[in-house]
Parts: sequence; C-alpha cells; structure tokens
Amino acid sequence: MNRLLVAGVGNIFLGDDAFGVEVVRELGRRGSPALPGVTIRDFGMRGLDLAYTLVDGFDALLLVDTLRRGHAPGTLSVLEPDFQASEASDELLGPGHGVDPCRVFHLVRALGGSMPVTRLLGCEPLSFGSDEEPMLELSEPVRAAVLRALPLVEQLVLELCSQTRSGAA
Repeated sequence: MNRLLVAGVGNIFLGDDAFGVEVVRELGRRGSPALPGVTIRDFGMRGLDLAYTLVDGFDALLLVDTLRRGHAPGTLSVLEPDFQASEASDELLGPGHGVDPCRVFHLVRALGGSMPVTRLLGCEPLSFGSDEEPMLELSEPVRAAVLRALPLVEQLVLELCSQTRSGAA
C-alpha cells in the first residue's frame, strides 16, 4: 500500500502563517480525504518532527503552508519543489516561525532517508502580525482560502496516490 502524508505547517500565533495548520484541522473535522494509506497531520512549527516522520517512509508528501509569491492575499498555488537543487544549510532547523522545507529535506537526507514525491499547496498571506501585536486569527482572505483549499487537497491526494502507484513522479 502506498503511504501519503498531508502535512500542515505554520505558527498559529502569527496570523496567516497558520494556513496549513487550519487546512489540516478542517480536513480532520470533515474526515476527508478518507483513503487507505493517507495520513493527515498538523506539524505546526515542528520541522524536526516532520523530518523524522518522513524518514519512516512515505511515498508522497503534500505540504500545506503559507507561500509568498506576490499574488493577492488568499491566492492558492501548487508547486512541485525541487529540493535537490537547494543549497544545504549549515543550520538544519534554525530559528524562525515556520518549517523550512529545504532544511527538512537536508535533515531527512542526513538521517539516511529520501524525500518522497512532494507537492506544496500554498496560500498567499495578508499579514503575520508582529511581536507587539500578535495575530491569533487568519485574515479574511486567508480564512476563505482554507475552505477553497479543501477540494484542491483532495484532488492532489488522488493525483499523488495515482502517481506513486504507477511509479511516475
């Protein structure tokens, strides 16, 4: 059986950075996608936990996170990250408010694993708040994007499951 991980990442204390966390929470509430071999999990800011989970062996990863690409807030994008082309960092899991996928990739490799077929579902943020004024809620456009992301997650899960079954990445 193929194993696919849907990983929501982000910091719930920094406004729109919680997009990935909120998407996987909503998926859990709705019980979808309920497919054999699919694990849905909130990793928050725990990049080390994500790396160790990936070393356990998954055929595919759908990472859900905030993604700045210069689009209007709430815009959803799907990317196929090329972790092989990224430069290794001396500090695998350094300070910051989120999970750095490139650092996670390098840590997975350092632990003897390999990254599975990966897609990144990202949402353009509006605001993260600040140290002086933390945001504990998503902005309106990102909150609306959470619901729009759900059918996209289900579609991507089906595509990734199909790709890993056929061996085409």
